Amino acid sequence: MPKVTLERTAFLVPSPLILLSCVGEEGSPNVMGLAWASVACAIPPTVSVAIRPERLSYNLIRETGEFVLNIPPASLLRTVDFCGVVSGRDRDKLAEARLTPMAGLKVRSPLIRECPVNMECVVRQSLVLGSHVLFLAEVVAMHADDGVVEEGSVIVGRVAPLAYDPFGGDYWSLKEVVAHQGFSEGTMPGPIEPAPKKA
Repeated sequence: MPKVTLERTAFLVPSPLILLSCVGEEGSPNVMGLAWASVACAIPPTVSVAIRPERLSYNLIRETGEFVLNIPPASLLRTVDFCGVVSGRDRDKLAEARLTPMAGLKVRSPLIRECPVNMECVVRQSLVLGSHVLFLAEVVAMHADDGVVEEGSVIVGRVAPLAYDPFGGDYWSLKEVVAHQGFSEGTMPGPIEPAPKKA
């Protein structure tokens, strides 16, 4: 199949859909819907989030150097969308979205009770990249509802997380497991066939 050359973009999809909670020096909490988050390092456990400087959450994170990543279930889709399109400068999003803030162990930013997984994060580095600033943050504490944990691990299917297509603007649900890592056992199903010769 022929390739089509497109305008370049950071096309990595899907993106995990996150509720990021943070708090300013004055103690006013905020929550934002976020899709540009990723794993950055295993040891120490580190995540990255990319945020535009004009966002309120950017300023609050700059003030305190911390935030919480809350993993929402599919049942909170309307709430996540609301928190992604409304500014905390104008409205109290936590109150309007009926989200319950909880105290964490290591940071002042609140956990969100309605999210089954919460990751307390402390910023270790930030990089100005262009339209966004990338925060690299260490996960200093992690929490999960006991109903989504089995033998010390989070069961993703019980969380029912959401994914976002930032280029199409669509939300996706993670429907099913199709295979487990290593299922190929390092082998392909058969010999690789040579490409057919042109006529």
